[in-house]
Amino acid sequence: MKSQLTVVGLGGSLAKLSTSLAALRIALEGAAEAGAQTELLDIRELALPMYDPEDGNPPTSVVKLCDAVYRADGLLWSSPMYNGTISGSFKNALDWLKLLGDRKPAYLTDKVVGLISTAGGVQGLQAVNTMEFVVRALRGWAVPLVMPIAQSWKVFDQQGASIDKQVTEQLHALGREVARASCQFALAPPTKADAQKAEAETLPVDEEEAKSA
Repeated sequence: MKSQLTVVGLGGSLAKLSTSLAALRIALEGAAEAGAQTELLDIRELALPMYDPEDGNPPTSVVKLCDAVYRADGLLWSSPMYNGTISGSFKNALDWLKLLGDRKPAYLTDKVVGLISTAGGVQGLQAVNTMEFVVRALRGWAVPLVMPIAQSWKVFDQQGASIDKQVTEQLHALGREVARASCQFALAPPTKADAQKAEAETLPVDEEEAKSA
């Protein structure tokens, strides 16, 4: 049993003033309030090379990313929404997590993930949906509370501070939820039966059944 849980935040963008990074920092504050040790992985600072499935000797930045994610009990992901989905730099970081397939347990098994997106327009949920697909593919568990932040240029100032009290409170709540859920998973991981039940609940509806619905 761990004495303290770790929540790792992964996100941001290649922009110097990144609203997705600003949102991630605030969510990590919520996780820290709940007693978790936190770590921030800034996409811009990581400067990851493009994912190469044949690279047998990945650079230090990739090793840092994979080791931090593997050690984490919970994760917070935050991406800007570009053209209706996550950014290319964020997707590239997720692609490198393919290297966790050889770990025991593999990928994001039993890790809880909180999802955040920031958008310049009035939409933001599409990026969250994309991230949720990735969480499931990597055997993780996305918390029900998500944070798609529309018109993020209205929410954060030039220093990355939130000027919207409600958004700040919601991001803190997300961070606390990830820490709380991570604690439950660390102490009592889901069984194989739990995983099979969750998988069955996410199976696509039969095409003929869908037509009659």
